[in-house]
Amino acid sequence: MTKGRYREFFQCDFDIAGTYDAMIPDVECVRIVYEILSKLDVGNFAVKVNHRQILDGMFRVCGVPSDKFRSICSSVDKLDKLPWEEVKQEMVNEKGLDDAAADRIGEYVKLSGGMDLIETLKQDSQMMADKDCVSGISDMETLLEYCDLYGVQDKVVFDLSLARGLDYYTGVIYEAVLKGVQIDGEEVSVGSVAGGGRYDGLVGMFDSKSMCLLPTVNGSSLFLSRRMPSLPLKSDLGTLRSTWCLLTRSCAGEDETGDHVVGLNIKTEHSYKKNPKILVQLQECESAGIPLAVVIGGNEIERGVVKLRDVELREEVEVSRDDLLSEIRKRLNSS
Repeated sequence: MTKGRYREFFQCDFDIAGTYDAMIPDVECVRIVYEILSKLDVGNFAVKVNHRQILDGMFRVCGVPSDKFRSICSSVDKLDKLPWEEVKQEMVNEKGLDDAAADRIGEYVKLSGGMDLIETLKQDSQMMADKDCVSGISDMETLLEYCDLYGVQDKVVFDLSLARGLDYYTGVIYEAVLKGVQIDGEEVSVGSVAGGGRYDGLVGMFDSKSMCLLPTVNGSSLFLSRRMPSLPLKSDLGTLRSTWCLLTRSCAGEDETGDHVVGLNIKTEHSYKKNPKILVQLQECESAGIPLAVVIGGNEIERGVVKLRDVELREEVEVSRDDLLSEIRKRLNSS
């Protein structure tokens, strides 16, 4: 066993289930992982992202027989632990893959980046002739745009070597890795500390009659045990989030105002639709027992204010962005 690897470990998990607009719950999961790792001050980390449709299309383009997709995918999944030559040897010698097909896979899995990689793949005529690749690349482009709007793009890397060998993933996959962690005075590569992805068909395996079409995103499993030996004790963990909740009118990326509200360390929820109707959101607040809603529109953004609504009393006041946190705290304390 190497340092940072465990035969058993503790983890916590969150998921988003339901039908929402494309890539909004997916990027929300990436943002939450980013926020957790940033708040815990774990040091340098990256969130690798990829798409299972791109992987399937890539294997097809490289000449991998369809019955070997999952087997070859499990080999690619070892690239964070083994050099390419060892992974290739496993593909060819143990799994019977054609040597030329393995070499072509090697060319792709060395690619990583952001929007520049999207453009590179769009120029690849063979990839763009495969419908799975086209769909996956479109999803990834949307995801990276949302990452930019959320302000988490500095840690997100589109990496074609990320495979996550579990068969049930159907779309975006992601994994957070730590870099240069000190454990017992030694610098080690801890590897993955969080991972997840979209698994739209998994629920149907357990209830094929009523829930087979329930789309689900595994928000992430955070591997606490790997990080705890080198995590400094904190006395201010209570500042991470309170137990209260806000609903913001701003959709992901309307402007930085939505992130401003999220960054106030007040437990915050927002709609996972592109253009949510305000009435529907306020009804969601009432149903969920959310006491306050922050209403943000174009007019408010121009004037540097937000509308703070008391959900139960159905009363609104305008508050400057700078005074928003103090006003929220005052109202929550009084209630």
